[in-house]
Amino acid sequence: MEQRVDAAAAYVLHTRPYRETSLLVDLFTLEHGLVSVVARGARKPGSRLRALLQPFQSLQVGWQGRAELKNLRSAEASETSCMLQGRSLLCGLYLNELLQRLLRPHDPHPRLFVYFRYALNELKLAQDIEGALRTFERQLLEQLGFALDCSTLLPQEHYCWSEEQGLVGLAPTVAGWPGEHLLAIERDQYDDPDVRRTAKQLMRLRLAPLLGEKPLRSRELFMKRKGTRDD
Repeated sequence: MEQRVDAAAAYVLHTRPYRETSLLVDLFTLEHGLVSVVARGARKPGSRLRALLQPFQSLQVGWQGRAELKNLRSAEASETSCMLQGRSLLCGLYLNELLQRLLRPHDPHPRLFVYFRYALNELKLAQDIEGALRTFERQLLEQLGFALDCSTLLPQEHYCWSEEQGLVGLAPTVAGWPGEHLLAIERDQYDDPDVRRTAKQLMRLRLAPLLGEKPLRSRELFMKRKGTRDD
């Protein structure tokens, strides 16, 4: 069945060359989830699409087609371009890569779209990058059906993560994550550096089996920038 969409809120996640003068564009849309389109002629000199189809750009787009790969019919900027630099740029690429790797095509997640917009705005301000990343990761996992169950946690107890059982209580003599940290994560409260550290460890453990063995390109770029093998 042919699909025609005239005006969809979208963000550009990634582009790559296609044939002689076109681009393949991966979009994250409010009502249609991940959508891949062909922007014909976008690589021609002077094409307005070339400047418009950049990562993090907020758009109103239209497309049409029967196959999985649609033809881009229209694209207009809906907000000022979100220009990210330095660490914020690499973190934005990380968010884009998570969406591309973990979401199914044409599976809408409107709540996640709102959190993605919030995360990009926070990255642009560059004031609370860690909090923006952890909040988005938690929301992404929740939208994928992997919500963190903190209903039985006690602030004074300590816990570890089990892929089979989730958060598991530990004996008082065993080191682990304080319950108060995990409860703060559930509320997206990341003012405490120790909570941020716990959240980073926990989110990485929870995302790893979903991402598989293929390394994240954005993480490799981040490590290269820092000149170390661990970010």
